[in-house]
Amino acid sequence: MNPEKIKLRMENGQTLEVVVLSKRANAIQVVIGEGIHNVKCELTPTRMGLSYAGSIMGRELVYERSRAQVEAELELLNPALRKPR
Repeated sequence: MNPEKIKLRMENGQTLEVVVLSKRANAIQVVIGEGIHNVKCELTPTRMGLSYAGSIMGRELVYERSRAQVEAELELLNPALRKPR
């Protein structure tokens, strides 16, 4: 099983590839690092909903995809998720 990876932009302009633990429209949980040196971070949508942001050890991380784009990705991965009961 291949874990989903996304690229985040750090506050200094560098990009960082991280592993996704869980992905929902209201929050994305990611793991930074590997082994015993890993750290979890939760990215939440910004006020305008144009990106997701979170901080780890005082550093800001930004996932530059809008909430609508993430919802569309989730819909493609699991179309049965939005069906009425």
